[in-house]
Amino acid sequence: MEKKKFKIPHTFVIIFALIVISALVTFFVPGGEYVKVEQTDQNGITKSALEFRYIDNQPQSWQVLTAFYKGFTRQAGIIVFILVIGAAFWVVNSCKAIDAGILSFLRVTKKLERIRWLNFIGVNNVVIILIMLMFSLFGAIFGMSEETIAFTVLLIPLAISMGYDSIVGVSLVYVAAHVGFAGAILNPFTIGIAQNIAGLPMFSGIEYRFVCWIILNIITITYILWYARKVKRNPAKSPMYEEDAYWREKAESEENIIEYHTPKSGWWSYFIALGALIIFSVSYPHTSIKIGNSVTDIPFFIPFLTLLFAIFGYLSLRKSVHFFVLNLLFFTIIFLIAGVMGYGWYIGEISALFLALGILSGIAANYTANEIVGKLVEGAKDILSAALVVGLAAGIIVILEEGKVINTLLYEMSLAMNEAGRVSSLGAMYMIQTFINLVIPSASAKAAITMPIMAPFSDLIGVSRQSTVMAFQFGDGFTNMITPTSGVLIAVLSIARIPYAKWFKWVLPFILLLIVVGFLLLLPTIFMQLNGF
Repeated sequence: MEKKKFKIPHTFVIIFALIVISALVTFFVPGGEYVKVEQTDQNGITKSALEFRYIDNQPQSWQVLTAFYKGFTRQAGIIVFILVIGAAFWVVNSCKAIDAGILSFLRVTKKLERIRWLNFIGVNNVVIILIMLMFSLFGAIFGMSEETIAFTVLLIPLAISMGYDSIVGVSLVYVAAHVGFAGAILNPFTIGIAQNIAGLPMFSGIEYRFVCWIILNIITITYILWYARKVKRNPAKSPMYEEDAYWREKAESEENIIEYHTPKSGWWSYFIALGALIIFSVSYPHTSIKIGNSVTDIPFFIPFLTLLFAIFGYLSLRKSVHFFVLNLLFFTIIFLIAGVMGYGWYIGEISALFLALGILSGIAANYTANEIVGKLVEGAKDILSAALVVGLAAGIIVILEEGKVINTLLYEMSLAMNEAGRVSSLGAMYMIQTFINLVIPSASAKAAITMPIMAPFSDLIGVSRQSTVMAFQFGDGFTNMITPTSGVLIAVLSIARIPYAKWFKWVLPFILLLIVVGFLLLLPTIFMQLNGF
């Protein structure tokens, strides 16, 4: 009898197993909750504080079967966002716009290789560095997270075409953004909320945070460049070599000769988009860009972007409809960034933006209304598994919350710090935040729960509250790249067709390295006089 070869379980199997384990935990861990109470200090000032209380736990059994439904409804926004992204990019791909863009990009890189100093460094290395720095800045400044889902669809084919694998593609956008998220400079979702709760000036201590961001990016980019070089030399060494056959075959099937042309419908798409942007420009002539705690008013920002679209849209149509669709994609990304930073856009608005991209691309390619709808449905169908796994992963949190055990786990871990010294206590706070992030990936929720406890405790042990905020910041950021409870991570991996088990094995050494570096970066906040600490 032939011995069965071990096969890595499907992502669905792994996540369901974690749901079952979480349900078992609710039978043995007592329930607990944090209650807001009013406390008056010696000066007669009354402040709100969180007080932990034990309550009856709620063991979860058959509820593991309803966790998927509840997780699906909880993550409905991200799920719809994923479906819209898949639908829009299916239309863009069907126009062969991305193929044309990648071919043009590869031609440019070939020409750049003739430059001696650039060839010495490696054109592809420069591309990797620039892309990762861009997304890291997005994560550090406005907390880019869910938005990485949209870019994953774009950068996976680029990475494959450059001779790398899907892991490099995910690293270009997701890893870069979340390292930036961890080493945040002005991130309102981590630093902003945590400092506010801790009673610190908003975004204070920015100088040392910027130093940390630089160090973390140097380590991350070096690590990814080393891995990318290894894969480039021997593609079979990639843990995703077999799975990436999907992307390689897709690229080969789409490598047929592109017939560059511009149908009349392309001009219709151009004028429809331009008309909409003119109306937008009239409605919002001035834009207030929010970076951290500062707000900068930029007069005629949207009208200026509209003018650029009018010029580049016209020039791209003169060349080919493929480049016009790429132009639509480029300005979709530009308006996404402007909307997030200037108008507080979130998943709903971004979804609408990409849906418009899909429709306008279909019109430009001379598709009928039925053909556009058909391709949108095909795209949503192709990415459906990614949407489903997000709902399933959210079930872990549902079980732990409904079992009333999350807060108990948090409280018990905080008790472990009471007898430690400054370094040990800060390290303990850091590790607690790191482990909590495995079950509570939401930065704002975790800040609301932990900072009212950690901030006063840091005063008692002689550790700066700013150090405590940084411990929260690092603890929240690094494990976002490995926790199965993160809907964004699961969505990105599903889109990239990377099994969670393989991703876990690949990313774990990197995460451990970042955790160690994070602790070392915390030490100067104790032993050195740093501005804002």
